[in-house]
Formats: sequence, structure tokens, C-alpha cells
Amino acid sequence: MAGKYALTMTSDGRFLFNLEAENGEKILTSESYEAKGGAQKGIESVRSNAPIDARFDRNTSKDDRPYFVLKAGNGEIIGTSQPYSSSSAMENGIQSVMANGPAAVVDDRTQLL
Repeated sequence: MAGKYALTMTSDGRFLFNLEAENGEKILTSESYEAKGGAQKGIESVRSNAPIDARFDRNTSKDDRPYFVLKAGNGEIIGTSQPYSSSSAMENGIQSVMANGPAAVVDDRTQLL
């Protein structure tokens, strides 16, 4: 089993997706979108940008925990990681996005509503 994009609707009717690793762990969360089509375009953007290491900004949260942001070629944020316990754990998360992002299938959970 490979990773997947879990496409969901929020309680306020917006759409977002999480890229989940093979083990089900959330490795990237998108911004929220007004329309489902926007979220689907966001998934396509992750697929094309995930293999490019330069598109990952490595950051530190206010509580000194490392996290990363994946950006499109135009600099727009596509998704953000969870905070990690160490820089090496964050780098493993980036490698997981790079490995899973391009070929992950979409699990459209909006159909269940």
C-alpha cells in the first residue's frame, strides 16, 4: 500500500487534504479551500512539487520544534507539516512527502457526507 491523499470537508464547508504515509501517519496538511476543485488542484500541485527539495522550507515553531512547508514554484504554500521532535525527524517527513506525494491515490472522503 502506498500513501494517499485524504480529501475531506471541514465543519464550515471548506475542503482540505492530508497526505498520509503508508502507515496512515499525516505528513502534510493543505490549506483549506472554498471549493473541492481547489483542493484537487492543490493535490496536483503537491504531486508536481514534492520531488523538488528546494520547494521545502524548513522552519522552527515558536516552541522551537522543527516543521516544514511545501511551496509551489510561485511561492504559494501548498501544505504544512506537523511539528517534529527533531530536525532529523523533520527530514524524514520531507523524504516521506517526496516519496509518497507524486503517486499517492486520492481517498475522497467528501463522498461519505
